[in-house]
Amino acid sequence: MNALDFHIVLPEVLLALYAMAALLGCVYASKDALTGAVTWATAGVFVALAAYIGFAGDGANVAFGGMFIDDAFARFAKVVILLSAAGVLLMSQDYLARNDMGRFEYPILVALAVIGMMFMVSAGDLMLLYLGLELQSLALYVVAAMRRDDAKSTEAGLKYFVLGSLSSGLLLYGASLVYGFAGTTLFSGILSTLGGEVQLGLVIGLVFLIAGMAFKVSAAPFHMWTPDVYEGAPTPVTAFFATAPKAAAMAMIARVVFDAFGAIPAQWGQVLAALAVLSMFLGAVAAIGQRDIKRLMAYSSIAHMGYALVGLAAGTVEGVQAMLIYMAIYVTMNLGTFAFIMSLEKDGKSISDIDSLNMFSKREPLKALAVLILMFSLAGVPPMLGFFGKFYVLKAAVDAGMTWLALAGAVASVIGAFYYLRIVFFMYFGRDTEGASSRMVPVQWLMLVAVAAVMLLGVVNLFGIEAVAQTAAQALVG
Repeated sequence: MNALDFHIVLPEVLLALYAMAALLGCVYASKDALTGAVTWATAGVFVALAAYIGFAGDGANVAFGGMFIDDAFARFAKVVILLSAAGVLLMSQDYLARNDMGRFEYPILVALAVIGMMFMVSAGDLMLLYLGLELQSLALYVVAAMRRDDAKSTEAGLKYFVLGSLSSGLLLYGASLVYGFAGTTLFSGILSTLGGEVQLGLVIGLVFLIAGMAFKVSAAPFHMWTPDVYEGAPTPVTAFFATAPKAAAMAMIARVVFDAFGAIPAQWGQVLAALAVLSMFLGAVAAIGQRDIKRLMAYSSIAHMGYALVGLAAGTVEGVQAMLIYMAIYVTMNLGTFAFIMSLEKDGKSISDIDSLNMFSKREPLKALAVLILMFSLAGVPPMLGFFGKFYVLKAAVDAGMTWLALAGAVASVIGAFYYLRIVFFMYFGRDTEGASSRMVPVQWLMLVAVAAVMLLGVVNLFGIEAVAQTAAQALVG
């Protein structure tokens, strides 16, 4: 490992050193009494690293013989991952303390999961990809079951672990097939070793790889864990699942298909398009009958991952750019939405029942208005930012000659709008019963209102994210 290699992986190394130092410090000090301080410190480290990666990074660099890639695409994904993880930690602190779940391990496990995500999006080799994926997954299995005395939380952790192990097996099997046919695990060498001829075994390996990765973004038909885990896990953990890991896994899929298999887009484009259509329609239809807002957000995430996959299926620079913009908007919307869900309580207990939102606007008019904006944005109603996210991915599909896929996305979006608008209906026109109250600390209130404002004000120029996403997409697709 030379000095240049070390400099390229410096953010990951610094975060790993911080996580180990925090773990040792808490163990030898007063353990859970330090939870608040460690949570704030971890969020601060995330923000500092995001600033360093965003402003100090330049050009494309590779380390360890091409295994680790630091380019504009990886940097964009890492900034989204780090900022969303910081946001979740900050707005989780009060909820965890109030519900007697303030464990010092939580922010440290989140930090370890984020390290895995950062390796995933920078992977230039199947082995590093798998190591990053497993580091993220193992930390997430633990936080899903963090509430050990709660049957639902334990069940969520177990389901996630069993199905996650299955997806890892699929991914490893695909990687072994690819290695067997190509003779290398380096993305840059997989197709170049074959002299232009792509064998069937390699394509089958690619399909297994995509299947393993589709599980991580909860794309249908690999979505089966999502509703149960979202509902069973503590709400702050669900908020984390719905943000940073989704952005990381989507960037990981883009990295694999474009860096390793960019010369054969016809083969993987069909697979991604099929996953996109299944995800969009399953997410839109299955959420209609849900009465728990966390389960509803699980099906919502399945649908949204379908829209992001539409951008990737296009196989163009515009498609990758659209996917990156979509994921940045999606993660931001979820931060605001989960800040609200965390605040809901009745008789001192946290609840997530949609019926409890009846006439919420009478009790909390400003919060209800912010949630209305977020629900409209999630549904893709103009002029909210969510509409422009969908517009970008559907336009990328049309420009790539996949008009049928864009039409499918538009139809699924109309179906899915029903359950977002139903929440708004309950809040403004529901039965006048004694429903939930919303108890928010300043961080949660600020997150809800700020995100709602972003969804409205971002219409002007998307806060300049469009140009940054284009640079990132060009770095990947070349």
